[in-house]
Amino acid sequence: MAVDYCETLLGVDESVGVVMQYLKEEGLDESTLVIYMGDNGFGWGEHGLIDKRHFYEESVKVPLLLRCPKIFEGGVQPEAMVQNIDIGPTVLAEAGVKQPEQMPGVSFIPVLSGDQNASRRTEVFYEYFWEYDFPMTPTVFGMRTDKYKYMKFQGIWDRNELYDLQNDPDEMYNLIADPDKQEIVKSMSTAIYDWLEETKGMQIPLKRTIKYRYGDYKHPNEY
Repeated sequence: MAVDYCETLLGVDESVGVVMQYLKEEGLDESTLVIYMGDNGFGWGEHGLIDKRHFYEESVKVPLLLRCPKIFEGGVQPEAMVQNIDIGPTVLAEAGVKQPEQMPGVSFIPVLSGDQNASRRTEVFYEYFWEYDFPMTPTVFGMRTDKYKYMKFQGIWDRNELYDLQNDPDEMYNLIADPDKQEIVKSMSTAIYDWLEETKGMQIPLKRTIKYRYGDYKHPNEY
């Protein structure tokens, strides 16, 4: 499997090289905003888990590289949190297109450009609803700041989790029961519910499945 992964990535590298070479030949490489992203991470046993649907750092982070020398210098790694919902607004802003009112997210080009007055995210939220196909991961709601990460589970008898990301970046020590952290737990839990109310996330979706013999199922569209 490792060999297959490397061969696949080599093909991606070659394809990106073709695109960058074309931009250079056309004289567009300095002014074209190139955004390179990957899928989110995949757990291979960290925290005793597999798959990529949980809120731990190994899974939730997404590789993100941007290049546009005309707008910002290379080699910059700003201390700012960015969400996938910010990609669309970023592209629209640089294309001079007005962002639709119903579209969430903000452009992060001002942050990359070194604007010290640019607004920066102080937290990100996470939601994942349990799926029949992937029963190993329960419904999870989460919140992350520069300092802490809080995970609230729905539908299972288990403890919620709080981690100090600055002192425990590997998320090995759950501080949910720490007496000194109860105000943080309360405020982050409240913030999650407020966010869910605002985004209509309190209406938990159900995946339609049809059972048939031996406990297997088919999607209605397969009939």
